[in-house]
Formats: sequence, C-alpha cells, structure tokens
Amino acid sequence: MNLKRLKKTLEEINQYGYTKNGINRLAYTKTEQRSLQHLISLFKKEGMTVKKDAAGNVIARREGMNPKLPAVACGSHIDTVYNAGHYDGTVGVVAGLEVIRSLNDEKIVTEHPIEVIVFACEESARFGVATIGSKAMTGLFNGDDFKQLTDKDGVSLEAAFKESSLNIEEVNKAVRGSEEIKVFYELHIEQGPVLEKGKKDIGIVTGIAAPTRYQIEITGQASHSGTTPMALRKDAFLGAAEIALGLEQIAMSEANHGTVATTGVCDVLPGAMNVVPSKAVMKVDIRSISLTSKERVVNEFLQFIKQVEKDRQLEINITQLCDETPIDMDLEAVQMLTEACEELNYSYIKMPSGAGHDAMNMATLYPTGMIFVPSENGLSHNPAEYTPIEQIVMGATILKEGITKAARVVNRGEQRASI
Repeated sequence: MNLKRLKKTLEEINQYGYTKNGINRLAYTKTEQRSLQHLISLFKKEGMTVKKDAAGNVIARREGMNPKLPAVACGSHIDTVYNAGHYDGTVGVVAGLEVIRSLNDEKIVTEHPIEVIVFACEESARFGVATIGSKAMTGLFNGDDFKQLTDKDGVSLEAAFKESSLNIEEVNKAVRGSEEIKVFYELHIEQGPVLEKGKKDIGIVTGIAAPTRYQIEITGQASHSGTTPMALRKDAFLGAAEIALGLEQIAMSEANHGTVATTGVCDVLPGAMNVVPSKAVMKVDIRSISLTSKERVVNEFLQFIKQVEKDRQLEINITQLCDETPIDMDLEAVQMLTEACEELNYSYIKMPSGAGHDAMNMATLYPTGMIFVPSENGLSHNPAEYTPIEQIVMGATILKEGITKAARVVNRGEQRASI
C-alpha cells in the first residue's frame, strides 16, 4: 500500500466542498457530483469500468479472470454532513481505490471481479433520510415515500435527483440481484473513542445499530408575548422542548442496552422574540443494537407525545422517516478479517457500531464485513475529525487482505495484461 498516494488522493477529494468551517459536500449537490467525476477519472485510470446507477451510486469494476463470477465488493460514501470533517466515509472510498492501485502495482490477477462502490446520500443531513444509495441497491428504498422531502433551502429530494441527472421514479432500476456480489466490505473511521482508548489498531464490526427517525410538526397559536397570560398560551416551542426532554428520559431508561436518542433539529416559527411560537418542527433519531429496546423507547415516546398534545392543547403530526432493523455482520467475513489482523500482527477488538452505515443495507442481501480505524478523541461529523494516515493504511491493508482472499488470487505478473 502506498501511504503517500493514499494521502494525496484523500486530500484531492477534500478540496471539493472545503471551507474554513469544515467540508460541505452534501448529497446530490453540484459539489458532490464534481468530486464523483474526479473519482471516476481515477478509477478509469486504473483500467476499471465505471457506471452510475439510477440512485446515483458509482460502481467501479476491475474485471476478474472469470467475469461471470460474483464480484467481491468494497466501498463507502463521500457525501458529508454540514461542516464535516475530512475522513468519515471518504476514507473507505479512497482505501478501496488504493487496494486496486496496489493490485495493479503488483500485477495481481484475481478469479473474481472486484468492485469499489461509492454510495449516494449516506448521510441524512440534507433530507433526513440516510443511506439512500445502498437502500436503493438492495431494494429497500421507495422513492414515492420520500420524493417530497425537502432540505433546509426548500429543495425537494425529487428536484435534487433531477439536478444530478437522475429520475427518482426510476430508482428501482438500481436494485441488484443477490447473486451479483460474493462479499461486501466497508472501511470507515470509528466515529467514537473505543479504539483509541483501548489502544487498538483495528475494530472488526460484529453488528450495526439501526435508527428509527421521526419528523414531528407541532402547531400551537401565535400570540403577543406581552399580552397573552402564561396559562392561556399554546406555545409550540414549549411543547417541542417538553418532547425533547421526555425523549431524553425515556432513552436513559434503556441506556444499559446501548440505546440512544437525539433531537437534532428544532425549527421554530414565526421566529420573533415578541411572538409566542405557533409552530415547531423537530427531527428525532432513536437507535440501538437491540431491536426490542428500541421498540420500547419508540412506543413510550409516541405515547408521551400524545400526552403533551393533550396537556398543552396543541396539534401534533408525526411522520416516520425511517424504521430500520439492527443487523449482524457475516460470521465468515468477521473471521476472515480477524485472521488478517492476526497474520499482520495488528491489535484489534470485535465491537458493535452505534452509527448506521451502508454496510447494514448491503448485509440484507450479501455477506458483509466492516472495518473500523480509530478516531482521535472519538470525534466525527466535526471539522476536528482526525485519523492518522498510518492507521488508515493499516485499515486499507486489512481491507486488501479480505478482498484478495475472497476474490482468489490466481496469478501475479505478466498475465495481468491479458485481462
């Protein structure tokens, strides 16, 4: 693996959307599309064929000795949250490219084809729905359910598709067959403090927590802040505040199961200091490795909202944005990655992922494994996000070991030119 080359490519990608306040490379924006075009040129330079599917996923393929065999795939995403860090999923995409470059450097021929996939819209930052690309690829996304969702500028998901030369009505064309991929691997930064605190080189993911998300629209009544007595107000924001605090308490009661909940958005209207708020729109995220624990939180939370609506004489409408199931990684893939760490004498731990990833959708169709590399101070989705390049290379090396074992090296040297 070429450390300098990997670092240079990571820096190149992060020029797209760079600001002094962090990276802004949101899904289905012109900035993201330009960065994808740059990646496509790099894939093609390595002799790969490249296509973009109906959801906007980029699939780069290195042909194998037997093109009819299922591909061994890896990948992640390059879209970001607002004011993001430089690493996140981008590390997994760049590592996948570096694996291909390394195989080409060594003139390695594999029996199975190898694919590097750049998934579209992994982050929920723009539209409130995550992992759109991998959901579409595995048949889990229905565009009709979400096409009217808008970003903070009022741009709908359907319009964003059009801006990226995509048609949301045709997103089902992105679905792939269960026989097309032999195994899928994703490399990602941990986004937490476990590896760093444990002084481990690699995290081998055993399972991925899944979110249930809601948009909650609370309608009260606007009135003058000076002339409306406190007891006669229908304050939408106070309803939202009570709901947010209630969610915190409900989630705390399930903390022993690793269940967490967050109110990440709360927009208040009309937004004047001297007007009692008439509307509040919240977006909440509830997630857990334990499906039963998450369901308990969801059920109690929905009942709590009904009580707030009654007590405060508000009108509350709830829209479910997603309801995903926690999923286990493939045991053979976990074992293969474990053996690779032991062979290379890398320290590792097996661990769950509290964050959702494209791997959790791929795991519904294909054997899937996931690799974590440490995040300094546990930071992610933050401009201060950092993973030393040496640790990224270690992760990429494990990724290469997993890919080559699954893809079956059949020759080295001169025969590469004959493919």
